[in-house]
Formats: sequence, structure tokens, C-alpha cells
Amino acid sequence: MTSKPVAFLMADLGVTKTHSRPYVSDDNPYSESQFRTMKYRPDFPDRFGSIQHSRIHSQCFFSWYNEDHRHCGIGMLTPAMVHYGQAGEIIQKRQFVLDAAYLAHPERFVRSSPKPLSLPKEVWINKPIEFHESKSSATPKQGQSESRPHGSSSFIRDPGALFFPQILERSQERTKDPKNASQIKSA
Repeated sequence: MTSKPVAFLMADLGVTKTHSRPYVSDDNPYSESQFRTMKYRPDFPDRFGSIQHSRIHSQCFFSWYNEDHRHCGIGMLTPAMVHYGQAGEIIQKRQFVLDAAYLAHPERFVRSSPKPLSLPKEVWINKPIEFHESKSSATPKQGQSESRPHGSSSFIRDPGALFFPQILERSQERTKDPKNASQIKSA
């Protein structure tokens, strides 16, 4: 008796394989970044001895990550500083130190006086699409899905339309043209 390859076994069981990713990724880039930071810390063990060991390690890691680790995405501040509203005061103190350094040694700063890193205005994982409706026209704009009442779900039928509207327009023009439509069907 011979065994069959795993792909054939899966096909017999009705499991289809796919190499594509969904149009809207469910990955959270912030948690992925946090996991990478955790994994590459020098104290991250090769294996956890028990569930208690992993919990103790995680408690220590998250305390360090939130209280001590300065993040470049939030102006070299800790998440705790931003969360508790201390960011403005800290950035102001940094500017005071940078101004003093500039006044003491302006030759060290070639272009202009130094500025501290600022906080981002907005942070999104998957930024929601804004819909612009006018009373005269209820049709959605090119590349946007139709708007739905507040609280109901809305989705984009072609996510590429958000990023490549010119390509979408050209592909729609080609399918409308009878000459091109026959070429597309034969391809």
C-alpha cells in the first residue's frame, strides 16, 4: 500500500488550499510589532517551562513595554506617557533642552534649530472610509462602496479601487468597449 501526497489527501477530504490573502487584512500591525519586540528581547526564552512561566514573563514584558520602552512612532515617548497626558509637557521640556543646546553651540546644528519628535495626529489600524454624500446625488463616488445607514456594515467591493483608481477606470472602459470585451473573453 502506498500513501498519497498530502495535497491529494486534502483534496479528497474537500480541503482546498489557497495562497491568497484576504482583501482587508485582519492582521494588527501594532500587535505584530509588539510581538516582534517581545520575541527579539534578550530575556525572551527559547521555551517556556510552564504556563506560569509564560505569564510571569509576559507581565514583566508588558510592564517594560508600556512604562519604559520609548517608541519611535509616538515621538520617543512611552505609551504610558501618552496615555496619561504627559506627552505635551515632556515635548515642551525637550524643546527647552534643545533650545539651550542650540544657543550654546549653534555650529553643531547645520540647518536650523532642532525640534523634538512630535506625536502623530491620528493612528489607525484600518482607517474607515469617509463617505461624502450630497442631497442631490445619492450615488457613491468612483472607487467607493455605497454608503449605508449609521450602524450597518459597509464594505468595498474592489479594494484596489481605493489605491489605484486610474487602473479601475481603465479596466472599466476596456470592458465597456465591444472590441475589447471580445478580446478579454478570449484571453
